[in-house]
Amino acid sequence: MERSVSARPSEARSRLLDTASRIFYAEGLHTVPVDRILAEANTTRATFYRHFPGKEDLVVAYLEGADRHLRDRLEETRAARRSAEDTVRAIAADVAADIRTPEFRGCAFLNAAAEYPDPAHPVHRRVLAHREWFLSALADPFAQIGDRLAEPAARHFVMLRDGAMAAGCLSDPAAVCKTFLDGVEGLLWSRSVPGAPRG
Repeated sequence: MERSVSARPSEARSRLLDTASRIFYAEGLHTVPVDRILAEANTTRATFYRHFPGKEDLVVAYLEGADRHLRDRLEETRAARRSAEDTVRAIAADVAADIRTPEFRGCAFLNAAAEYPDPAHPVHRRVLAHREWFLSALADPFAQIGDRLAEPAARHFVMLRDGAMAAGCLSDPAAVCKTFLDGVEGLLWSRSVPGAPRG
């Protein structure tokens, strides 16, 4: 029986989403059945379907929650930094900190894209929307560094980050993070030194 039949719908939805988010990130999207989520959230199937028409709607909600979390973190990072260079370094440091955590399983969005490769699928579209936002958010500080176009530098950062996120699951996280942070420093140098190769 469900733990709290009288719980408000928002409480039941939060419990389902929190449980699903934890399991999805740790174990993957396709491999986790709804019954497993219901059991661990101590929630009935009827309650699940009141909030999510199907499992893929829950997956989209999971990604939306991850997106909100990362947006909030980036805004806090930007608000706490005095210079654009410090902002870029702090964003990179946040990425490295995630990779070093014991529960790190790669980028939730890249993992989701691998499981839902169809560009028209709602899950894949949610991944692309997140990545477009992240690229735009990075272009802002890069626009304040040097006098060249910011988008190529932002794309370079995203590619460095994607590589670090993938390698962090396969290699020594300390070495991966050092390589990633060194790459970001090189990118910043190329923006600030006249005549340096474009980032």
